[in-house]
Amino acid sequence: MSGQVELSKASPERVEELLESLAGVRERVQAAYSSTTPFENPRQRQPTLLAVSKYKPASDILACFESGGQLDFGENYVQELVDKAQVLPGEIRWHFIGTLQSNKAKTLASIPNLYAIHSLTSIKAATALSKSIPPERKNPLRVLVQINTSGEDSKSGLHPLLKTEIEDTNTDTELTQLAKHIISQCPHLRLEGLMTIGAIDQSHQAAESGKNLDFERLKETRDVLQEWLIKEFGNSDMKRWGSEEDGVLRLSMGMSSDFEAAIKAGADIVRVGSSIFGQRPPKTKK
Repeated sequence: MSGQVELSKASPERVEELLESLAGVRERVQAAYSSTTPFENPRQRQPTLLAVSKYKPASDILACFESGGQLDFGENYVQELVDKAQVLPGEIRWHFIGTLQSNKAKTLASIPNLYAIHSLTSIKAATALSKSIPPERKNPLRVLVQINTSGEDSKSGLHPLLKTEIEDTNTDTELTQLAKHIISQCPHLRLEGLMTIGAIDQSHQAAESGKNLDFERLKETRDVLQEWLIKEFGNSDMKRWGSEEDGVLRLSMGMSSDFEAAIKAGADIVRVGSSIFGQRPPKTKK
């Protein structure tokens, strides 16, 4: 998608369909969250439902926002996000979840209601983002670092962090270097948490056993990084990372096929597209 997006109203039938799907997903999110115990996930809060709207018309988003009260929407492509943000209400909280290129940082940062970026993987991109934040933006932009928990070459992201890696004080990993850079060198960014896109086979396995190793790795990485940050910066800088309520790094994991397993594993944000909007059309070649 490129160029100006036309904003029209969805048909009454489409609005009804969207609201029914949205309500169903919300019920499933709540049920999964309610079934977890404080012992299993003591740090978990009520999960945020992120409606992934890539390739979907602005009218669908408007219907979910106006009639369904949905605030958080995710997009994978910079230009599509820019085009939609220009015509849709400013109260929407946009999340960018696609591959982040440094040369697109200024374009993304110019979106006034860009709420978070879930796919940060480099110091270069973090620096470009922080420098591109317009002066009129009052609060730091939330960023989540993408972790490749599955080890698949097709997936972007940094390596998971193991406890043994930080026990050696001389060891510096890609993740700890990036986290330190965001906190100490990027005043216009806030290290909100970590994100992963799990492997399909793990999603299938979770459906049978309830355990998804990708989600477990991300949770372990969060816990190890959280411990490292406190040792590195002390509690005085807790406001520079994690949730504003308690300073705990948030976990963005789980999609339409496995978001319930993700919530049971401790997800704070689940990214759900097709279960709300229906199957996406194939991407057209340009």
